[in-house]
Amino acid sequence: MPTLNDNELAALFSLPPRRAIAYLKAKGFTFSWDWQDVWQQAHAQSATVAKVTRLDILQDIYQVLETSLAEGQTGQWFAKELTPVLQTKGWWGQQETTDPVSGEPVTVQSGSPQRLETIYRTNLTTLYNAGRWAEMRENIAARPYWMYVAIRDNRTRKSHLALHGRVFHADDPVWRALYPPNGWRCRCSVIALSARDVKARGLTVETSDDRLCWSLQVVSRKTGEMQPVAQLTLDPHTVFSPDIGWSYNPGEGYRPDLSRYQGPLHAVAIKALGSAK
Repeated sequence: MPTLNDNELAALFSLPPRRAIAYLKAKGFTFSWDWQDVWQQAHAQSATVAKVTRLDILQDIYQVLETSLAEGQTGQWFAKELTPVLQTKGWWGQQETTDPVSGEPVTVQSGSPQRLETIYRTNLTTLYNAGRWAEMRENIAARPYWMYVAIRDNRTRKSHLALHGRVFHADDPVWRALYPPNGWRCRCSVIALSARDVKARGLTVETSDDRLCWSLQVVSRKTGEMQPVAQLTLDPHTVFSPDIGWSYNPGEGYRPDLSRYQGPLHAVAIKALGSAK
């Protein structure tokens, strides 16, 4: 299986904060009750947290997230800064409310350490991969081949491991559907290779062709809503499909003016990504 050298590993786990923060700043705010309410690419333009229905709370969450990116802070710092703010404003713990769709009384989980970890991890990995995608597009002439990279340990899903080391041209449709993250807590990424790299490693450049398809699946048991989910046939016995809601490329949804943010160009290690998928 292909391996990464030290320079590639450093690139894989470093984040360009100027670009990522510009992406974050370019977002508007959207209220949602369930995570399915804001679908796939719409997350690139909308800052949203399920069950948050107050603008000031959304602003608090994303302001602390922006600061953590700019200063290279960890998920633990993010939670420590945000917890007392959310507790003071009453968005914490389990709360009794009414489901806006069914009209039935429900108990919902608002702020908690687990939810803050999910918010931090999901935003950071999405922003990171969107930034990587944009950088690789800018260098496509020199490195036109992209290789899917999974973290090969016992916490990685077998389906994601099956994609590890697969190489497709940067313009292959596969990257519009399966560019990571490909699900909750996904730690996968993509690296760009030159023709010389591909030859030196003895890699094969594949094409998705008719192996990539879309199937309608139920995304909300409550409403019965169905949405298309990508599926890539890797071999006669293996089909890769992202988690429902992740069949998209996060980078294609971001189109901010990077000149709006001129902050320091720190290399931010994604320290929180060592947890299980």
